[in-house]
Amino acid sequence: MRFFSRKTVSEARSAEQNQNSLSKVLGPVSLTALGVGAVIGSGIFVVTGVVAAVYTGPAVVLSFIIAGLGCLFAGFCYAELSSMIPASGGSYSYTYVTMGRGAAWLIAWILILEYLVASAFIAVGWSGYFSSFIQSFGWNIPENLRTAPLDFADGFSLVTTGSIINLPATMLILVITAILILGVRQSAFASNMMVLIKLSIILLFIAAGAFYVNTDNWIPFVPDNSGVFGEYGWSGIMRGAGVVFISYLGFDAVTTASEEAHTPERDMPIAIIGTLAICTGLYVAVAAILTGLVSYKKLNVPDPIFVGVDAVSPALAWLAPLINIGAMVGLASATFVLIFAQPRIFHAMSRDGLMPKFFSTVHPKFSTPFWGILITGLSAAVLASLFPISVLAELVAIGTLFAFIVVCISVIILRKREPDVKRPFSVPFYPYVPVLGILTCGYMMLSLPFATWLRLIIWMAMGLIVYFAYNMRKREN
Repeated sequence: MRFFSRKTVSEARSAEQNQNSLSKVLGPVSLTALGVGAVIGSGIFVVTGVVAAVYTGPAVVLSFIIAGLGCLFAGFCYAELSSMIPASGGSYSYTYVTMGRGAAWLIAWILILEYLVASAFIAVGWSGYFSSFIQSFGWNIPENLRTAPLDFADGFSLVTTGSIINLPATMLILVITAILILGVRQSAFASNMMVLIKLSIILLFIAAGAFYVNTDNWIPFVPDNSGVFGEYGWSGIMRGAGVVFISYLGFDAVTTASEEAHTPERDMPIAIIGTLAICTGLYVAVAAILTGLVSYKKLNVPDPIFVGVDAVSPALAWLAPLINIGAMVGLASATFVLIFAQPRIFHAMSRDGLMPKFFSTVHPKFSTPFWGILITGLSAAVLASLFPISVLAELVAIGTLFAFIVVCISVIILRKREPDVKRPFSVPFYPYVPVLGILTCGYMMLSLPFATWLRLIIWMAMGLIVYFAYNMRKREN
């Protein structure tokens, strides 16, 4: 029966008062920087090109707008719950209160796809930009040391590619893991600096690139469907929206830092909505400029913005090295935030008895959940070293969408179950906003390939097996 047991809101709030609590050192600026650090990375520097080339053409702009609407609905729901329940764990903590222990375990299992796999996916994109950057100096990393050794043929069969390891992606994750162990305050400062650098360069790309847009590249704006659902046409736009939804992952990661916020009731809604406001406009602007600089057919690469700048050289040749620096810093900061987030979920689960106790151990000197950071970093490094960007992107997208639906449902459940509890921030236009969030995210999930759904179902089945095996072992001991 413990599978269905729930916490009350007051019990969830009290979790942050125990001896394994994390240090409260983050204000709204640092939290927003964490959000922007995660969001402005995967979407602008990686996903834009892949989705335009494979699914949407220039209409990738519409995919970002549709995904942004779904993100806005879910974002309001996250803001309400994070202001009510300022405990580490994000969606996991909210689900424990609304749906119970077993459902919380499953959403945490899904969040491993959302954060751990996302950090690997973004690191693979960083590897592409890093390789292009050092090639500009005449250096070259052998292809078998910078590409994935494994891939999925026809979406299912695992095959080898002849490569050995994606070494740059692996090294990036290991360095970030070491930095995160050293402390939250130091990590926040590093994140703030990286965000400032990449935003400056992105704005420079938008301003300079606007003068060299070839509007012929936008025609046709919505390419005709190829005859296969999800390949161009309006079905492609919707499938593209499902994939680019990963680009808004950052505000979700912010909620895992609730326990480390100075005043979470105020700071979390500001950080979540501020992240969305800053990032949505940038996505649409960059997508429009990029597809105007170069044909969308050439953008199925890990470093699409570099390809766009290179297409109008020598006019923008001076911008190419800055774009690479901005992309590398941006993707590194996104990887940084996601590896920051996952151990906080493990930390909350450990305090609830759903993970081994060492995950809730806080380092006596650095005040960080160092075991969780170490295990997360090593796992992400293995994924980044082995798998290609396309497989990782779709897995992250479906995990993110699933988590957002659960959070929207949680708001509805909690409004009915505990209507009088204090809500420092309330979802506007309730119940329409959470319902629209469920419908929008659900439709985008349905637009994703069957192979991605199958992997999600297999992953959830594995999660249930692990849950019952772990709890049986605890009872025996």
